Amino acid sequence: SKGDRVAGFLPNCPEAIIAMLAAASIGAIWSSCSPDFGINGVVDRFGQIEPRVLFCADGYFYNGRRFDSLAAIRGVLKKIPSIEQTVVVPFTGEPFNTDGIRGGVLWDDFGTAGAALNCIPTEFNHPLYIMYSSGTTGVPKCIVHGAGGTLLQHLKEHMLHCDIGPDDRVFFFTTCGWMMWNWLVSALATGATIVLYDGSPFCDEGRALWKMAEEEELTVFGTGAKFIAALQKAGIRPAEEFDLHALKTILSTGSVLAPESFDYVYDAISDDLQLASISGGTDILSCFAGGNPLLPVRRGELQCLALGMHVQIYSDDGAALI
Repeated sequence: SKGDRVAGFLPNCPEAIIAMLAAASIGAIWSSCSPDFGINGVVDRFGQIEPRVLFCADGYFYNGRRFDSLAAIRGVLKKIPSIEQTVVVPFTGEPFNTDGIRGGVLWDDFGTAGAALNCIPTEFNHPLYIMYSSGTTGVPKCIVHGAGGTLLQHLKEHMLHCDIGPDDRVFFFTTCGWMMWNWLVSALATGATIVLYDGSPFCDEGRALWKMAEEEELTVFGTGAKFIAALQKAGIRPAEEFDLHALKTILSTGSVLAPESFDYVYDAISDDLQLASISGGTDILSCFAGGNPLLPVRRGELQCLALGMHVQIYSDDGAALI
């Protein structure tokens, strides 16, 4: 119900997005973790928000291996008594049962098939997401983001900074534990199609993502700077192996995109696209700096500050420098 917390312990699968949108439609608050977090990582986060419903999967795949999640789910349930219902997605295709899973129900048996969507109006600042700090200085800290602000920020960045619209097919390599998952899902509000990938980005030496880009005719391809650097080091040249004619934008984040990576993208992937090195954070669930389809791309540089973003830099004596 409105204001309740709903947690997702899921791979980057369609069910994660469906569950999040369903929670948002009734004014519930969504929070998610990647299934590779482990019991302690999940409890450190979800234990603070006391969710009533947990969406999870029986397992996940990574780099050609299947990993079981059921043992971790049972461990999480022992430590978070607030969870009343556990909805399990049969993700791996292997047989399993819900023995020992409190309130366990299969995805197909949860809810009412074909029920009309009935969205409950909420105020602009009603909580939509609970995110978490990195946990490098102790237990991860909760960060709450409101529905209205999140939607405005993301639409601004998608439509103006990335030129995303109804004809686009948008991909960003992410898990459900990274803010870029929330950012990607909001692209649905532009009318665009989003494409999901779960698993290792380096499958087939990194070619798997480019094969997907060809088959799905991706127009926007988002990834991390380290992935681009790894492709360059391995000598992979996607443009020579795949048809990437539809690709108009590559987004890079996670770390600084090195100047030589700009050279590599325009030489080995495409010489006719917008390469946008973007920078943001979980604390704002959006970008401090982003792309700009109206400006030139300059080697080793971020194109511009995000629209509406006010930045001040202070010295250690408290004086404003910028």
